Amino acid sequence: MIVAGAPPRVVIVGAGISGLACAHQLLGLAREQGAPLDLAILEAGPRAGGVIATERTDGFLLEGGPDCFISDKPWALDLCRRLGMGPEIIGTNPDLRRSFVATRGRILPIPEGYQLMAPGRFLPFATSPILSLAGRLRAACDLVLPRGAARDDESLASFVRRRFGREMLEALAQPLAAGIYNADPEQLSLRATMPRFLDLEHKHRSVILGLWRARRQAGGGGRGTSGARYSLFVTLRQGVQMLVDRLTAGLPAGALRCGVRVARIERGPDGPDRRWRLVPGAGAPIEADAVVLAMPARASAPIVRGGDERLAALLAAIPYGHSMVVNLAYRRQDVPHPLDGFGVVVPRREARTLFACSFSSVKFEGRAPGGMVLLRAFVNSPVTAAPDAASPAAGAPDPERLEREARDDLRRILGITAAPVLARTWIHLGSMAQYAVGHLARVAAIEETLRPHAGLALAGNGFHGSGVPDCVRSGERAAAAVAAHLADRSRWYPVRASTA
Repeated sequence: MIVAGAPPRVVIVGAGISGLACAHQLLGLAREQGAPLDLAILEAGPRAGGVIATERTDGFLLEGGPDCFISDKPWALDLCRRLGMGPEIIGTNPDLRRSFVATRGRILPIPEGYQLMAPGRFLPFATSPILSLAGRLRAACDLVLPRGAARDDESLASFVRRRFGREMLEALAQPLAAGIYNADPEQLSLRATMPRFLDLEHKHRSVILGLWRARRQAGGGGRGTSGARYSLFVTLRQGVQMLVDRLTAGLPAGALRCGVRVARIERGPDGPDRRWRLVPGAGAPIEADAVVLAMPARASAPIVRGGDERLAALLAAIPYGHSMVVNLAYRRQDVPHPLDGFGVVVPRREARTLFACSFSSVKFEGRAPGGMVLLRAFVNSPVTAAPDAASPAAGAPDPERLEREARDDLRRILGITAAPVLARTWIHLGSMAQYAVGHLARVAAIEETLRPHAGLALAGNGFHGSGVPDCVRSGERAAAAVAAHLADRSRWYPVRASTA
């Protein structure tokens, strides 16, 4: 309960999954303590959910953003269960857990047991035609190479080249990493994205030996899969937006305000009740006891610049890329490929617009009606202007052109010449945080610079992970920080908030 006066006001800027998870956690803590809370969520766009978007059309379930999340990062799964959505959680098709790589005019299965950057099983990798004999022999040198020099971080490309060779990087590691991060492997921080491989080298000297030992300890796990640990991927029966809809439905009436863009935040006058003031692009300023910026780091930078130039510069230094996904539905008879896997990745050396394609209706049940298939094509295309806070869609490519480019590449890769029965394209500019080498040091500097700004918290995909579970955890951590701040100021009785 509140010690005196009105309930504390918390304003969350951004209604993506991080902001919604933060709001849910704060409301839960308030109910647990019997403490009233004045909560507002300001969203610049027309809807909540950010890049998460699910549509049902003519029996197809289309995902415009992430179509699943990983279960060994438990935060999204736990949130779904707390929301009573446990029965809606479904896993991947257990019979076809493998993927392919399109290389030199062929579609080849990724070797069974291969784990993103290294082979977890010997024979499937040794007999795979994806790499030349020389390439496979160079990759096997990891078994005898010495442990690399101790280092805080390095790029994914550097790590793969020194442990496994250039061919492994170009043929497998680069396209598989692009399917997850859509980032340049020469810039991508291994420590911030896949620290397991650095740790395997440190502990076992050989990454391959480390993976083999881990597989034996797990009782031979990894058999029957390739490219990723697909048994860990789950989704919701009616699409990932089910989570957004459930979180939004639990908000107090009037708490969510869409179409409100915050221009800057300021600190009020010094004193025991010093508050924050949010200045929107239009309308009156909004006073708050605590503020959470749950948005891309680059978008938070101009909002805090007036109060802390260093914090703004650190936030602006985190680069962001784009996400462009084309959903294409076909009659099954019009797709020559057997689609006996979850998708195909395309190495950069193939010089295609398409860099990955997920076979959605194979991967998860209920994505297409009988006799139909649904594909999700991920494409790269030039953006003529960098998006900014005032014009986030500036320079966006034409969706019809993206569809044509995706269809042209699928004709060459999968042999599909027929027109789709349905096509739907989503373009999310500046939505994907790029974790460049040194990312964790930058995040540590951001957190240290933020420390004096009591009552201001950050959340989103720019800091400690970009997947749905990471964003949920980010929002929940921000909620814990806000709760601790309100308790410290005696605006809220102490709460039991976990920051795990």
